[in-house]
Amino acid sequence: MDIFALVLFVLMYVLMIAKPKHRPFYALAVAVIFLVLGILPPKDLVSTINWNVLLMIAGTMIIVSYFIASHMPNLLADILLGKAKNIMWVTILMSLFAGVISAFIDNVATVLIVAPVGMAICKKLNMRPVGLILSIAVSSNLQGAATLVGDTTSIMLGDYANMNFMNFFWMDGRPGIFFAVELGALATIPVMMLLFRKNKAPVSSTERTAVSSYMPAVMLLLMVAALIAASFIPNAPPMINGIICCSLAIITILIDYIQEKKADNAVAAIKNLDFETLGLLVGLFVVIGGLTSVGVIDNFANLIVKFGGKNVFLLYTIIVWGSVLISAFVDNIPYVATMLPVLTAVTTELGIEPHLLYFGLLSGATLGGNITPVGASANITAVGMLKKEGHMVSFAEFIRIGLPYTLVAVITGYLYCWFVWA
Repeated sequence: MDIFALVLFVLMYVLMIAKPKHRPFYALAVAVIFLVLGILPPKDLVSTINWNVLLMIAGTMIIVSYFIASHMPNLLADILLGKAKNIMWVTILMSLFAGVISAFIDNVATVLIVAPVGMAICKKLNMRPVGLILSIAVSSNLQGAATLVGDTTSIMLGDYANMNFMNFFWMDGRPGIFFAVELGALATIPVMMLLFRKNKAPVSSTERTAVSSYMPAVMLLLMVAALIAASFIPNAPPMINGIICCSLAIITILIDYIQEKKADNAVAAIKNLDFETLGLLVGLFVVIGGLTSVGVIDNFANLIVKFGGKNVFLLYTIIVWGSVLISAFVDNIPYVATMLPVLTAVTTELGIEPHLLYFGLLSGATLGGNITPVGASANITAVGMLKKEGHMVSFAEFIRIGLPYTLVAVITGYLYCWFVWA
């Protein structure tokens, strides 16, 4: 059954690459097959789907819809255009801006907050938004591993290894993984300069768009603050981020209705929900859950460790780059959950501290998702937003941006972690 599940998984990705327009349908079709055949037991369906991510995306999309309608992204675009010399530096500044936000809140929420600003800039400059929006997505994925609260995998590692917020900055007398991620982010600046070297058209903006309401911007800031605060709550509910985003979305709708005395904005916000992206994520959660259930993910993890043997450098190298490869196609959450106990067992057997391998796993698994458009939820969200604006993104077009980002950032973090933690 595991071989058949793997074949279906590969077929799904082939179809996604060949016919990207119908990605959600391929993922949902394979998910249904997995459930019918028992590859994923139907009783595990509810627990397999990451409801926290789905609720967070839905809630944030609703607030962002009001945020866009208020013209606040246009004002931010005006301000940013006034700071940048040309289109290339607009892209770099937007990417770094997304990265800073993503170090403290979920990558998907970051894309949903920052991408509308990028879209507004592109409309003002009458330029195709694909390069800018994809740069925002991959930058948000990169910075997710910087802090305990930046990504689900970071939270998982912190919980498993009993690490607190400050351990990501300084741990056991040595600088933590935060600096590996930041060095990787700095290393991507030359990559962006190379990728967008032809975009040297000058930009300027002296006008300032009038904002119709500051309420949606305030709600977004409240959401960011609430998500950060929630990360410090011990034994918080698994869906706390989703609950926060959806609760604030409902409050936003109610406040707007009280102010405007009409439901038009609420109807528009719900209609603007990206159901294709949500459907694709549901399908992928089920498919990856099925692969995990029949042992495919476990087999990959054990294979990585087997090839490493007792050579710590080789084991570390295989974990980092094997995680990059796997996370390019498989959601990193179940993969990291599988690998953490495996690495603990291996380091115990070798009699070494596990943190080098933990950080290598987190770096590779987090950054690897940047290679393909379906390797991370943030990428799926960004591609979905572009599709709604009429811009289809092929695998090749995504890889052209995602691969160099990934290679440069991973190599930087890979060398840093080895020399600091080996």
